[in-house]
Amino acid sequence: MKSPTATLLFSCPDQRGLVAKIANFIYCHNGNIIHADHHTDFAAGLFLTRIEWQLEGFDLSREAIAPTVASLAKSLDATWQLHFSDRVPRLSIWVSRQDHCLLDLLWRHEAKEFLAEIPLIISNHPDLKAIASQFGADFYHMPITKANKAEQEAKQLELLNYYQIDLVVLAKYMQVLSADFLSSFNNVINIHHSFLPAFAGAKPYHQAYQRGVKIIGATAHYVTPDLDAGPIIEQDVVRVSHRDDVDDLIRKGKDLERMVLARAVRSHLQNRVLVYGDRTVVFA
Repeated sequence: MKSPTATLLFSCPDQRGLVAKIANFIYCHNGNIIHADHHTDFAAGLFLTRIEWQLEGFDLSREAIAPTVASLAKSLDATWQLHFSDRVPRLSIWVSRQDHCLLDLLWRHEAKEFLAEIPLIISNHPDLKAIASQFGADFYHMPITKANKAEQEAKQLELLNYYQIDLVVLAKYMQVLSADFLSSFNNVINIHHSFLPAFAGAKPYHQAYQRGVKIIGATAHYVTPDLDAGPIIEQDVVRVSHRDDVDDLIRKGKDLERMVLARAVRSHLQNRVLVYGDRTVVFA
């Protein structure tokens, strides 16, 4: 096993000497930096960085790292996140009736393509319960209507708390999360079957067909109260032609959705995504 590491995601108003100040904090405590990525958004006047270092030999305890970073961040008016590589995140996958994204994530998890636990699957339909059982995850069928939405979301939040979930992945969960839900739990990734901001909302492949597009896309983004408008993590496209009908677009789109969602989830789990405003930096 690789020795454990700490990863710091850090953003602050741009100024001279920031790389040196952050690196010096690690150096002064006998840390060995193994990855460092930086970006400056000149329009926003922001400096953003991801730095990963080995914990072996680092002379601060894990409990002492966060208060020390907080002191540095306060002096630079920064926002920050600290993650440890040997803490395994816990995912909950939410689905409706379509199984392609769910199966892809579960297969990749079985193949150890990303480090996580997936103890909980929630659906507003019962169709995919057998898949959850096959992969050893608990399955909860929670139908959603206008009348019971608030009540069901309260139960969903209870389940997320009970299973100690860090991230919810909407793998073709055809429901809109309420602002109240997102105010309580906002670490949610969605896969949308179009190249946002084009064709937001329902039936984007039908919209694309009507417009006679030559490419279709898929977008993975963080969920916000504004429909399909959250910060984008990953996107991809594939070419289509006049010979393709709606079913062809849907078939090609499903392949894209699998890949785009998997890449987004992997980037999030590896602590490579830094959100600022409505945008993201995804460090390679």
